[in-house]
Amino acid sequence: MLEVLLPGAQHLQNVHPLVVHFPLAFLGGAALLYGLAWVTGRDSLATIGLWLLILGTIAAVTAVATGLWAEDGVMVAPSVRAELLEQHERLMLMTLGLSVALAAWALVARPLPARGRAVFLILFLVLLALMSRGADFGGRMVYDYNAGGSACPQPIEFTR
Repeated sequence: MLEVLLPGAQHLQNVHPLVVHFPLAFLGGAALLYGLAWVTGRDSLATIGLWLLILGTIAAVTAVATGLWAEDGVMVAPSVRAELLEQHERLMLMTLGLSVALAAWALVARPLPARGRAVFLILFLVLLALMSRGADFGGRMVYDYNAGGSACPQPIEFTR
């Protein structure tokens, strides 16, 4: 069935690549809307930012869960695992933790915290930095070492 709906997915080793883009988009959009809400003072933008933060956190839970589930089956050389996969995992777990904390904070002080607003927004920037760096490690595994599919023989040794 998946081959009919998504023919390219037949080359995937696992479903992780199908879900990783949602937290990137939702959390990035939430940060943008929260920043605009702060600058313009429009609570409607902050409300949309809150919804995107919640969706991004749910998507991050899904992405981390599928990544942890797939980790042992990723066919990469031990050097690639040590240099890229472990860094990717660590950064994305930190991203998830920060996302959960920010979502909880935003839900308690809806839609955008009045007290500590600057700290909230700075932590959101930290989240984006962690997520971007972690995504870069993931992208390097996929595009430099074919960790996402079966397009070429595995494993490919790590090179700097």
